[in-house]
Amino acid sequence: MTPMTTDGEKAAPVRSAKRALVGRLSWGLADQAASSISNFAVGIYVARSLGVTAFGVFSLAWVTYGVVLNVSRGLATDPLVVRFSGVPQASWRGAVARSTGTALCVGTALGVLCLAAGLGLGGRVGPAFAALGLMMPGLLLQDAWRFSFFAAGDGRKAFVNDIVWGVALIPAMVVAAHVDTVAAFVLAWGASATVAAGYGCVQSGIRPRMTEARGWLREQRDLGYRYLVENVSLSGASQLRAYGLGAIVGVSAVGAVRGAELLLGPFLAVLMGLSLVTVPEAARVLRQAPHRLGRFCLFLGGGQATGALLWGSALLLMPGRLGELALGDVWHSSSHLIVQITLSVAGAGLGTGAAAGLRALGAARRSLRCQLFASTCYVGGGLGGAALGGTSGSAWGVAAATISGSAVWWLQLRAALRERHREPIPEVRTS
Repeated sequence: MTPMTTDGEKAAPVRSAKRALVGRLSWGLADQAASSISNFAVGIYVARSLGVTAFGVFSLAWVTYGVVLNVSRGLATDPLVVRFSGVPQASWRGAVARSTGTALCVGTALGVLCLAAGLGLGGRVGPAFAALGLMMPGLLLQDAWRFSFFAAGDGRKAFVNDIVWGVALIPAMVVAAHVDTVAAFVLAWGASATVAAGYGCVQSGIRPRMTEARGWLREQRDLGYRYLVENVSLSGASQLRAYGLGAIVGVSAVGAVRGAELLLGPFLAVLMGLSLVTVPEAARVLRQAPHRLGRFCLFLGGGQATGALLWGSALLLMPGRLGELALGDVWHSSSHLIVQITLSVAGAGLGTGAAAGLRALGAARRSLRCQLFASTCYVGGGLGGAALGGTSGSAWGVAAATISGSAVWWLQLRAALRERHREPIPEVRTS
């Protein structure tokens, strides 16, 4: 006779799954907090020590790193997260070796180009770009380990790795402070990341296989190249906006925008921390309870947008002396942009919920379409606003563009969910 199952027994697996989800999300937040504290500390120190113009130079190097980082993620770690989250350990290890090797190849190749560009530019900007080029392989490998650990559902290791980066950053910053140049701070930031990248090999027991990068790119070409275009359009739009803003208004305007973004740094840490786990979690929801994917994405996006609005409201009530304590002279330029930057971040947060759903569905064509639209609006709004209204106009243009882009993301997710009901679930790769 088959024993009867009580309601409590039925509820136990549900409670266990919820606890596991909360645990993975918590490690994502903790990891991003550790990473963002390091980046925030470097940004604040440069802003206070070197002034708004030097901070603008640092910001140009920063957005350039963002472009290269997104190239690596599109080719190496985004396909890993989509196809190798929650798979058997042997499959994960083989995929991670190839994925991290691809990240190293990207960092080496584009680092050489960045170094050459920096040496050719000279002046105030050139040394910062040359330093960034030297540090690029370590920076990209460290980021690849973070995504690899989250794909395995082991965010604790990603958190520890970022703690190692933060600890290594302290003596590196002391040395950079004696040199007192933007290039020195870029080198300190990148060298400490390289230490953490080396520790990632120890944590995982995996050696990146650069020789298998070509095979990885060939295996993942149906997703990788679309994600490459999608990611580069996102970071490239930010870079074009920064360069254009510097040309139209001045390099100090770039520093003012970056300073306002730093004010939202703690909340951006939350948003970015969630982004590390949203795609793996959405993929798990799709496999285990596909009918809940839409609500899961709405919960993610709505929660992030609400959080951004609350944080921005708190910033508007913050006494000016606290802002000056944090940013120094940069505060006077950045404080006028808080409303615009808050709306931009809220719009981006809302859109990331839909983006996670499209990634989990493997709807690379739809997500690429959304990102190209959003990036075009971002550049057009940012530069058009700069031409019409200077730094403030550029910030308003970006806010409008981000909100419009978010609406398109949700429309495409809705269409993809309807389409999925008429088609079988895409096969999840395990080898």
